[in-house]
Amino acid sequence: MFSISHIYCRTQYFSATLTTTLRRRDEWYKSVSGSGVSFGQTKNVNRQTLISALLAYSPSPDEHPFVARFLDLLQHPDAYQRTHLPGHLTGSVWIVDPSRKFVLLTHHAKLNRWLQPGGHADGDENILNVALREAEEETGLRNFTHHASVFDVDIHTIPARKDFPEHLHYDVRFLLETDRDNSLHLSDESHALAWVAVEELAAKTENNVSMLRMADKVKRLL
Repeated sequence: MFSISHIYCRTQYFSATLTTTLRRRDEWYKSVSGSGVSFGQTKNVNRQTLISALLAYSPSPDEHPFVARFLDLLQHPDAYQRTHLPGHLTGSVWIVDPSRKFVLLTHHAKLNRWLQPGGHADGDENILNVALREAEEETGLRNFTHHASVFDVDIHTIPARKDFPEHLHYDVRFLLETDRDNSLHLSDESHALAWVAVEELAAKTENNVSMLRMADKVKRLL
């Protein structure tokens, strides 16, 4: 039998542990808007500035294992080439409206899933420029407010196609903001474009963990 005093002490211990965990989580969330190194002007981004940004980046618990793998990949001369296997760098964007309650997604034609706009670097070591280029090509939008520091990183598997094996995308994500009133242009790579309410994101993306993580980061910035 446990004494009342024992139960009280154990309760206090777990309460203190939970409080510490929540405080650390909240401290991380407060840091996400300024985590990493700002790239400043788009033209100044290169392999070394990305390495510096990743070294200074404050990853979420989910992202923590990815950073070392990114740094390892960046030692390879072909890291930015889509032919490099088992994985290569890509750039993507998380586009929100000024209220930050909606996110712009594309229904990817090849993968048949709702995703954020993004794509291959194809040798371009300016990963911010890659992400911005993909945003313009896949949405038709050009007037963005962009945050020039790394917003999120993720490593995920891309299924095999008839002409290419299964491989990994090492995706560097950036946060963009634009008005929902701006007209959209659908590219050949997408079936559809849609502004999705954040509360509908889980259902729309089939609980995509990394996309829900980015939505959670934005929510913490409000």
